Amino acid sequence: MSTGLQRLGLWTSCLAQLIVVLDVSVVNVALPSIQSDLGLTTTAASWIALSYSLGFAGLLLVGARLADVVGTARLLAWSLAGFTLASLVGGLASDGWVLIAARAAQGVAAAAASPATFTLLTTTHPEGPSRTRAIAVWTAVSLAGGGLGNIASGLLTDLISWRATLLINLPIGIGVVIAAVLLDRRTTYRRGAGRIDPTGALLATAAFTCAIYTVSVAGDGSWSGVSVAVGSGTVALFALLVLQQRRTSRKFVPSDLARDRLIILGNIATALAGACFQISLWYFLTYRMQTQFGYSAIQAGLAFLPLTAGMIIVNLWFTPRVMKRHTPRALVVAGAAVTVPGLLWLTIVDSGGFTVAVLVPTVTIGIGGGLMNTPLATLVTTGVRPENAGAASGLMNTAKQFGGAVGLAAANAAAALAGTDRAAFVFMSMALLAVIAAAGAIPDQRPAEHTGRAP
Repeated sequence: MSTGLQRLGLWTSCLAQLIVVLDVSVVNVALPSIQSDLGLTTTAASWIALSYSLGFAGLLLVGARLADVVGTARLLAWSLAGFTLASLVGGLASDGWVLIAARAAQGVAAAAASPATFTLLTTTHPEGPSRTRAIAVWTAVSLAGGGLGNIASGLLTDLISWRATLLINLPIGIGVVIAAVLLDRRTTYRRGAGRIDPTGALLATAAFTCAIYTVSVAGDGSWSGVSVAVGSGTVALFALLVLQQRRTSRKFVPSDLARDRLIILGNIATALAGACFQISLWYFLTYRMQTQFGYSAIQAGLAFLPLTAGMIIVNLWFTPRVMKRHTPRALVVAGAAVTVPGLLWLTIVDSGGFTVAVLVPTVTIGIGGGLMNTPLATLVTTGVRPENAGAASGLMNTAKQFGGAVGLAAANAAAALAGTDRAAFVFMSMALLAVIAAAGAIPDQRPAEHTGRAP
């Protein structure tokens, strides 16, 4: 493949991944403005952030297999077109429910786009230094996206409007769609033999949606007959999903992965880490800085720079070097152990100047998060058979996104019950202590039968 096509594939993948990750957090700083403008309750405002992650997490396993059906570049074009259209609808929304629905549609489109971005890199770059460099750039973009989302959110909200946080996706999305269509026409297109199991996809999506709703309503005391019924239905839906996956030949998670203790514990740790880092941390810091500290949207966005920079610097330059001498499991434990004091600091200190109230704890949290990211991904993907690589990646992303969605709902419930956001940071601390326990139980090496047996 020509160098020109390789570069096009790289930047198409990176730009697509950037807006997918960016939109996880891009509305965070804008939420107070959105809540005021549209007259939303705090719970409804949290669903603006939550609905995106829920759509993303609920369909990631399906999205990871869609490329086998329609082709990678073609899937990327279709999914980004849907993502861009949903961004337009959300940016023009005059009612809260329209914005929430648009964010959910963005999440569904992102679930198809995100796995395709990584697959596109591997199909346009042969193994070796070229692919290694491409993956390094893609990873850096993925890490930077969440923090840049908060910064861009603050700038756009203060200088233009909260609507710009969604409408900014239009020029980027259109450019990615054009590039993906060009790649689809100029590269060899292979339609895979895989098929999507619609029953499993529907059961998984319904189960995850009901679970988030149940946890969310627990916090504001709005239990009703409907809430209790949905909570009971959640258990039934997950039970049906397990039974259906045991009987179907088109499993979302191959049997090898489902029986692998390392994969199971690694993804549990990934979900628990996501409960802190994916949405909750950014969400509650945003509200604290704007409602308690009196920061403007742009000041709150810029205040996230130390946290974002710390995570990126540690992850790109320090963690890879340390991984040569220490196991991924040890670094996950170390990263969580460094992060917990920062979260406890936020629990105790909720006033004062920027240095004491924001800089010290967020730099500490950034260092810990930077230590955890690459080792967690390494734990759940290294040694997996090539034919299971897509499923392993999809499982990891699902754990991260769904963990983030559940984490936000649970942290919001804890804060509502306690009447203070300190409870949310206590919850995040407990989640990371559970990460330490899960990582500590992970075996040093994957048993040979799990890497050598067909699914």
